[in-house]
Amino acid sequence: MADDVKRHTYFSNPGGYSHAKQDQYKQYLRKLHQDFIESWNEKTEVDGKLSDFEKSRILGTGAFGVVYLVRHTNSGKYYAMKMLEKEKIVKLKQIEHSFYEKKILSGLNFPFVVFMKYFFKDNVYLYYILPFIPGGEMFTHLRKMGKFDESSSKFYGAQVILALEYLHACELVYRDLKPENILIDRTGYIKLTDFGFCKLIQGRTWTLCGTPEYLAPEIILSKGYGMSVDWWSLGILLFEMSAGHPPFYASDPMRIYEKIVSGKYRCPSHFSSELKDLVSHVLQVDTTRRYGNLKDGTLDFKNHKWFREIDWDNLLNSRIPPPFIPKIRSPGDATNFDIFDEEKIKESPVCLFEEEFIDF
Repeated sequence: MADDVKRHTYFSNPGGYSHAKQDQYKQYLRKLHQDFIESWNEKTEVDGKLSDFEKSRILGTGAFGVVYLVRHTNSGKYYAMKMLEKEKIVKLKQIEHSFYEKKILSGLNFPFVVFMKYFFKDNVYLYYILPFIPGGEMFTHLRKMGKFDESSSKFYGAQVILALEYLHACELVYRDLKPENILIDRTGYIKLTDFGFCKLIQGRTWTLCGTPEYLAPEIILSKGYGMSVDWWSLGILLFEMSAGHPPFYASDPMRIYEKIVSGKYRCPSHFSSELKDLVSHVLQVDTTRRYGNLKDGTLDFKNHKWFREIDWDNLLNSRIPPPFIPKIRSPGDATNFDIFDEEKIKESPVCLFEEEFIDF
């Protein structure tokens, strides 16, 4: 990646992103919001069954279940099948979160986020069928390389900004931004995944959820919060991509929280002055001073000097050459994902928790 990046240039955008262009873009986002609300108000019908898919291997595991690479027997296309165990969802009191995730995934439609292709359930599991993104997690590539150069961090960070701007336009707070939840597609562009903590909100919410290193101070302090928490997480992500580690780190989560609330961190010496400046405007404990949350919204990012080389319209349309394209040998190649032990699939002669999941 490194050698390619040094020779990599972006389409320059010296004039910046004007208010007029942003107003035009907001109209586009309003249309996408309308589409999302229409989808939200519809009941998603069960449109598949387990026998339609051949399981290949595990792509990832989580608290509620497992993600498999599967092949659709009719079309031959590969998908990621998220199997959520109903019993675990009930035990961990996550029925509402799982319901939200299903509704949200059904309505998403944006280049840099995943969406749900099919949904069904059986006696034991819920099944969310999502596109298979073969490049694997950003986390894996970041750990392999140690850190990204700023050119790569900029390319990925700009797409995350557009993805968050889209989600916020749909009144969705994401709440789980981190390299593990960013997948790299075959094109080298990204897709946000895992919408288990995503929530439709108007105003504030109070739930404590997320990953310790990425939590915003207002979540930790139980102040009630809105979309601003995602911009804080973006600041953490920009820092981690460029440094190889998050700005607030400790082995004990309580110590991490203390550091976050204090807002004190140290940038590595290799950070450019522009990156240091941007991070300082995002990792603001005071939300009234935090980028993304000010009167100009995302324009503060789009016109920041660190992003001056990015042509945002070309980026949205995937017209900028990526700094890195993952090696993918075939449509079902999952070698960019970690190897996991096989998990025993549970079965039941009766439908478990039928009442709890009746609305799904």
